[in-house]
Amino acid sequence: MKLYDFGGSANCYKVRLLAAQLGLELELVPVDLFAGESQTPEHLARNPAGRTPVLELDSGEHLAESGAILLYLAEGTPLLPDDRLGRAQAAQWLFFEQNLLEPNIGTGRFWILTGRAEGHEALVARWQKVGRHSLDVLERQLAANDFLLGTDYSVADIGLYAYTHLAGDAGIELADYPAVEAWLRRVEATPGFMNDLEPYPETAGSGGRSAHG
Repeated sequence: MKLYDFGGSANCYKVRLLAAQLGLELELVPVDLFAGESQTPEHLARNPAGRTPVLELDSGEHLAESGAILLYLAEGTPLLPDDRLGRAQAAQWLFFEQNLLEPNIGTGRFWILTGRAEGHEALVARWQKVGRHSLDVLERQLAANDFLLGTDYSVADIGLYAYTHLAGDAGIELADYPAVEAWLRRVEATPGFMNDLEPYPETAGSGGRSAHG
């Protein structure tokens, strides 16, 4: 299988982390978001939304969206519950992450790290406010549970870890969320954990293409 990938994208990192923990070999095909490579006809044929990650199956078919890829790769493994409700609960947290956490923590982080925040303080403050709300949700869940689905580590934890551990880059103090911080350490202690997330390239600066992957 191939993964059309951007090294600085936490959405892509989720897939690389899951593959590492499952012992799956993926051929990484770099896609330079800031050079416009995600908007080429070739990439749009893989994913009409022009985003990464995109998984290419051995059959030649393509699957986009990080949550969908996580669920596909985890099928039949201990990282995805085999009961109907458990699977739906895993999907629930992945939907929450893409709806509330990633658009705010991820975007705020991107604007701050690439120099776009200056002059847009009110916009960044709004992302931070909603980002803190998303961490409040996690804090409530993790105050009583080792992992998001209870006692067992799953794709839900992988999906939420990717941007949550970067909240500091978005100007949000993780120390305000002790249960979340403890959960981050538990995730990092799981077998096969790795973090190969790359920094944004120089071309991601305020003069570059606006995207955070």
